[in-house]
Amino acid sequence: MSHHNQTSIKSKDENADPNSDHQAGDNKIVLAFSGGLDTSFCVPYLTEQGYQVTTIFVDSGGVTQSEKQAIKQRAIELGATDHKEVSIADELWDKVIVPLIYSGHWYQNQYPLLCSDRYLIVEACLKLCDELGTKNFAHGCTGMGNDQVRFDLAVHCLGDYKIISPIREIQKKTSQVREYEKQYLLDKGFSVSDKVSSYSINENLLGATISGSEIDEWQQPDKASYVLTALPGHTENKPQLIKLTFSQGSLSALNGEPITDNYSGQKVMQQLNQLVGSYSIGRGIYTGDTTIGLKGRIVFEAPALHALNIAHTALEECVLSKAQNRFKSTIAEKWTELVYEGFFYEPLKYDLEAFLKSSQTQVSGTVTLQLSQGQLLAVAVESDNILKDSQSVYAQSASWNIEEALGFIKLFGKSSSLAAGLQTTQAQG
Repeated sequence: MSHHNQTSIKSKDENADPNSDHQAGDNKIVLAFSGGLDTSFCVPYLTEQGYQVTTIFVDSGGVTQSEKQAIKQRAIELGATDHKEVSIADELWDKVIVPLIYSGHWYQNQYPLLCSDRYLIVEACLKLCDELGTKNFAHGCTGMGNDQVRFDLAVHCLGDYKIISPIREIQKKTSQVREYEKQYLLDKGFSVSDKVSSYSINENLLGATISGSEIDEWQQPDKASYVLTALPGHTENKPQLIKLTFSQGSLSALNGEPITDNYSGQKVMQQLNQLVGSYSIGRGIYTGDTTIGLKGRIVFEAPALHALNIAHTALEECVLSKAQNRFKSTIAEKWTELVYEGFFYEPLKYDLEAFLKSSQTQVSGTVTLQLSQGQLLAVAVESDNILKDSQSVYAQSASWNIEEALGFIKLFGKSSSLAAGLQTTQAQG
């Protein structure tokens, strides 16, 4: 896998004088732009610093066409010199979703790494920096969350760029960051929406992560905090079956329709998110151990990933050996931890991915999932690679006799029975 300018890792200090590069003629800057309050603030702020701001919206599958148009209009309105838009849906499928399903492991056994698009967002932004001939890259991360770690570490690994983060700069001046941002925009003559959501919502192809308000206070989340899944008990969907086909661990077809350029992984994810979510499946609430050391509580929704994982795990259980199934979880846990904490370009991550890919050689077949209100079950597995003894069925019939079974049990537990016997003798003595 090629790494973008990975041989040079000399990212400059963001605390340096913001005008220092201007003297060398580099006043261009690329801003990762979402249209929210933080990145909206960044445009006029950077312009005031003397930068020519090119905004880029990196579409990771969580917005509509009309929303993308509104984001572009907002960027130009705020004074961006130019606005770019790029989709990373295919890369997200190849670089994140495929190895994530190979692993079958969620962070802390609960969170399916919905934050993983951040690294590919940075890649797209730095590619634009190269095209514009600038080393200046800006983002709207605060100094309080995990995303700043993911963004900055990705930049450090991908080349010689200067990181500028206006929100962290103003945090040196005030603790009331959002109020400061709003007033700044108003003073500059820009509109600020009166409709400020109580929640921070990040949605992409993998699903949605929601935080803020009562979620942060460990209270029951309001129904308004869910954006992808139907409320439990509020759907009349009848139970139905869907079939997921895998080829060497990768999803190759949904209900018999092969994944192609025209029927891409992106479309499958969007289709599954809508279908599975309509059955109130794929939502969760958890408190995570964040990279920066605080406990972070979130609501998340990942209907498509939940369905893929249930099906893929059911197939693996049938075709992998006992040793593979037991050991693989150790590798998967470490891979998930690295991706979550910002180490997307760590060499160990690629080593682990090589193992995960190798483990998928025999993971081919079709799994039937049954969808019903709030429940998803793998009800059937078809594969030529199921490890099935033609002469034996568990708990029903066997190709060995009773004496062989008794001998196996005796030898299998010999060490434990000897130790237990010794302890009993000592206790009685």
